[in-house]
Amino acid sequence: MRTVASFEIQLHEFLNPDGTAAAELPAFARDADTLRELYRLMRLTRIFDTKAVALQRTGQLGTFASVLGQEAIGVGFATAMQPRDVLAPNYRDHAAQIARGVTLTELLLYWGGDERGSDFSGPREDFPVTITVASQCCHAVGAAAAFQIRDEARAAVVTLGDGATSKGDFYESLNLAGAWHLPVLFVVSNNQWAISVPRRDQCAAETLAQKGIGAGVPGLQVDGNDVVAVRWAAEQALARARAGDGPTLIEALTYRMQDHTTADDAKRYRDPAEVEAQRARDPIERLRKHLEARHGWTTADETALESDCVARMQEALDAYSATPPAGPEAMFDHLHAQLPRALATQREAAIADERNRG
Repeated sequence: MRTVASFEIQLHEFLNPDGTAAAELPAFARDADTLRELYRLMRLTRIFDTKAVALQRTGQLGTFASVLGQEAIGVGFATAMQPRDVLAPNYRDHAAQIARGVTLTELLLYWGGDERGSDFSGPREDFPVTITVASQCCHAVGAAAAFQIRDEARAAVVTLGDGATSKGDFYESLNLAGAWHLPVLFVVSNNQWAISVPRRDQCAAETLAQKGIGAGVPGLQVDGNDVVAVRWAAEQALARARAGDGPTLIEALTYRMQDHTTADDAKRYRDPAEVEAQRARDPIERLRKHLEARHGWTTADETALESDCVARMQEALDAYSATPPAGPEAMFDHLHAQLPRALATQREAAIADERNRG
């Protein structure tokens, strides 16, 4: 007998839960301005997230998926991306979208059921939010294949949850990315719950990162509540992708602090003590403590940032509230580059019906 293959999965972390350094920090994490910007993006995301839940509860938004406690993942990998890279997000990617330049008003429009919210003023080529679990993996791999064919130094990033790694779309996309050596980064936000199914019941693999090994894709874990670790790993992976060295799978370990969505009640299947124990690992508090200890972050700084984020949120909410509803033709306008004749007829009928009602 002889061993023909072996592998190992490494876990990377730089900041302890108390904000102290767990390892030598990468260069970007020694720059105070960079860390302050990462912190600002995470705080803005949390304020948006909290307000969006409240808006849903009062009937001003549709069903909403909170990202509470997972802000470091989106901010980490999105700030490692270049403008020309492309993101294929899932429904819990507000942090990444905000970091990529999607406006708060656009996010509110999207979650309010208005397709104009997906017409991003910033990252024009980023994909819209995908609700269908894991299908965005196919989209990202398609974009990465286009970059490769056109010989462009660009990368595609796709994000998914732990439950999505059990879907065929994920495995098929991963296999193709490995076989074709595509410039794509898979970011798995392992928040331990696929709606009501715990990680231990989803998959017998010791890690989700090792799922890449079978497809010839390097896999690693990071502490997903450590924004420095997420950004560092994403920078390495994206540099590889743009240089033509192929795909990477990053498993970011975190925890879903809220219900799966506002249509869920996690108290029915999850021990509240388990949730409470995770509060000590809060990614925002972790970076704040580090900023206080290493870079002189003060109470005045915190108050000023809070005020600015709240003002930005209110400005976005005012713009959202003042946006007239889309006409009935909107249901046809985002399906095809050129509308088929049958649907064009229906579109005109819908417009005429609305006009007659008025």
